[in-house]
This record gives sequence, structure tokens and C-alpha cells, in this order.
Amino acid sequence: QVQLVESGGGSVQYGGSLRLSCAASGRYLSINAMGWYRQVPGESRELVADILPGGATNYADSVKGRFTISRDNAKNTVYLQMNSLKPEDTAVYYCNADQAPTPFIKGGYYWGQGTQVTVSS
Repeated sequence: QVQLVESGGGSVQYGGSLRLSCAASGRYLSINAMGWYRQVPGESRELVADILPGGATNYADSVKGRFTISRDNAKNTVYLQMNSLKPEDTAVYYCNADQAPTPFIKGGYYWGQGTQVTVSS
């Protein structure tokens, strides 16, 4: 299996910055896309950004120009640099990894436990 451990959440004021990290571990990892999603109570989980192994990225319109996703393939780690934060960015942020099937790991989407980001006005 794939374990994802997130860190870097917290509370910040409007206009502040936070950096989230997510490290994947497991035997014989073969991860395709990695990404960040967020969810607020009563709403569906939504994509924030994702990134392919080659570096191609995709962002939600609401975060373009403010958030930057990056990854270190050697460390199986994905980062989310969040700048110019707004109260509407408040949510639980989840890391996601798309694991290719291998003889040792079941393929599919794996999720982290989530980390709270709170932005006050």
C-alpha cells in the first residue's frame, strides 16, 4: 500500500502564506499524478492542483497565480506553496497520489489524512 503523510497546515491571516508537504512511502512506489484537494464541511472535495512526474501542472481557477504545486520525484514528495491566502481558502487539504499497479502495490488513488488550513480575515 501507499502511505501519504501531510504536514504544513495551520492558521494564517488574510494575505499570508503556507507551504504544505506530502510524502509518499511504500515498497516499489510507481506514482503518476500527485495532487492536492480540499474540502469544507457540507461540500464535495475539490481539486486544487495536481502535477505529473514530468512537471506538467493543473490548477483550479480559484488558485491560479496564488498557489504553486511542485514535486520531488526522488523523494516521492509533493508540495503546495500557498500565497495571498483568502478566507475562502479555509478547508481541510488532502494529498492524493495515483499509484500505478505493480506486483507489490495495488494501483489506484491513495489519500492522506488531511491537514487543516484556516485563513482569518
